[in-house]
Amino acid sequence: MSSTVITNIATLVTNDPSLGDGSPLGLVQDAAVVIDGDHVVWTGESSKAPATDNRVDAGGRAVLPGFVDSHSHLVFAGDRTREFNARMSGRAYSAGGIRTTVAATRAASDAELEANLTRYLDEALRQGTTTFETKSGYGLTVADESRALRIAAAHTDEVTYLGAHIVSPDFADDPAGYVSLVTGEMLDACAPHARWIDVFCEKGAFDGDQARAILTAGKAKGLHPRIHANQLSYGPGVQLAVELDAASADHCTHLTDADVDALANSGTVATLLPGAEFSTRAEWPDARRLLDAGATVALSTDCNPGSSFTSSVPFCIALAVRDMGMTPDEAVWSATAGGAAALRRDDVGRLTPGVRADLTLLDAPSHVHLAYRPGVPLVTGVWRQGVRVV
Repeated sequence: MSSTVITNIATLVTNDPSLGDGSPLGLVQDAAVVIDGDHVVWTGESSKAPATDNRVDAGGRAVLPGFVDSHSHLVFAGDRTREFNARMSGRAYSAGGIRTTVAATRAASDAELEANLTRYLDEALRQGTTTFETKSGYGLTVADESRALRIAAAHTDEVTYLGAHIVSPDFADDPAGYVSLVTGEMLDACAPHARWIDVFCEKGAFDGDQARAILTAGKAKGLHPRIHANQLSYGPGVQLAVELDAASADHCTHLTDADVDALANSGTVATLLPGAEFSTRAEWPDARRLLDAGATVALSTDCNPGSSFTSSVPFCIALAVRDMGMTPDEAVWSATAGGAAALRRDDVGRLTPGVRADLTLLDAPSHVHLAYRPGVPLVTGVWRQGVRVV
């Protein structure tokens, strides 16, 4: 293995408040990063960088940790353009559209699903995402859910079993029977391929009692809970997430004061998904309210073919700053260190000695440009595990 210094960095985001300016982003000006193998071994001012085998000149650009996208749905087939067009023409969004993707995914071959997955992973990587989570949830049979997870697990360690996305159309008249399948035979087949278990706790999907039964069964199989919570309406999802020590409660659009307090006083991250609100013209989550209460917030894409068909974390950062009350610093932290917290990872989302060498180089002098120049492809270099891949 050889060592490399990336030097002449105008602004380095470390997410270590003990470094640089002492802010949560730990900003270092005129900075350098040293990579040895697949890890960061040094960060600091360029003039103090140790000697290395190789040198990369950042050219007065900004460097930040690779984005950590902690919520996506990338194992699918089909297209929901018609649904999106109808929604933009006035039809309300509901959970029912998932059935369209279920039918297409069931009909697709393994090769087609994997090709689709890798297409969007490559797309995300070009936009600076170096760690991602992805879910099943578009098969809703034992065979289709387990194959989705097997395909996903070949590309990431952050794989989530979401058999409880909606009640399968095959069990439309027997929701209790479907919950029994999800917590029984389907769970047995899927658990070996997953780290997490998730449930869509929402009207039209699963109620609080059903969600508790599903997540509890997953915990008994060694899967840690996450939960789609309080997206379309007020409900029990956030309180259930905190009760079960879920790593994250995702969406968090409709929150009571008690929900906000519960998140602020727990280890559960509030993962906000502004792409969904953008694509459904729904009410924006109030990030400012959560941050002011002391909750940990993550930003993620929710990339899926129905309600948030974007793989761009920079786009979500711009939305969060413009429409959710976040500062540029808060949004960048939430898309890096916040995403890592939502995955309970301490080896990504930061640039300090000992972490994985996942870095994003911007064609801009500051991370603030991610919100300042929305829609502009600013990512000009990406290192993943010490190897430059973009």
